[in-house]
Amino acid sequence: MKSLFLGTAALALSAGLAMADTVRLGTEGAYPPYNFLNDAGEVDGFERELGDELCKRAGQTCEWVTNDWDSIIPNLTSGNYDAIIAGMSITAERAEVVHFTQGYTQPSPSSFAAMSADVDLKTAVIAAQASTIQSAHVAESGATLVEFPTPDETIAAVKSGEADAVLSDKDFLNPIVAETDLVFIEDILLGGGIGMAFRKSDSELHAKFDAAIASMKEDGSLNAMLDKWEIEGKF
Repeated sequence: MKSLFLGTAALALSAGLAMADTVRLGTEGAYPPYNFLNDAGEVDGFERELGDELCKRAGQTCEWVTNDWDSIIPNLTSGNYDAIIAGMSITAERAEVVHFTQGYTQPSPSSFAAMSADVDLKTAVIAAQASTIQSAHVAESGATLVEFPTPDETIAAVKSGEADAVLSDKDFLNPIVAETDLVFIEDILLGGGIGMAFRKSDSELHAKFDAAIASMKEDGSLNAMLDKWEIEGKF
């Protein structure tokens, strides 16, 4: 699951945008099944469907904005959009800068995958997307970390031999392992589930979406959506 606060964020805008006519939802658009761009170039995936439903329940008109992962928090706090819904794990470090909703998934497994099951993860060169909980875990493990801007590049590094293994969300790796020669080696649990992130100044807007998530948990529609997109972490 994506995680860790990415660099030093800009100061939050003094005037929150909770009262704006349109709420802008920021996502990466490159992390299926959570979010990706479809053939029409539109944001698609679990979080697109979830975000649209949350907007309805919160009584908000929403539009989608894509942003590179490595600047997704700074561009929230600087006002380029009003919320992040991008496969972002809830962490204490990030919570110092942004205000998270309750999780809309439980913590789900991250997995190591490689071209061979014989890879020694303690001494291997392991690829991970930069500024994620996976890259932080590898860095702390003593293995050699190589970071890439996008998850697709981590897979390419393993296939080319630049890295021995990749560590990423298992939800992201499942279809790749099913369709390629990569094999799973080990699952681990990282992070505190996935939530939406808001500027700390936007408490009213945050509360509306937090209540919308709670309502989807209560009526079972959130679990049904997780099932539809084959994402682990049901409630």
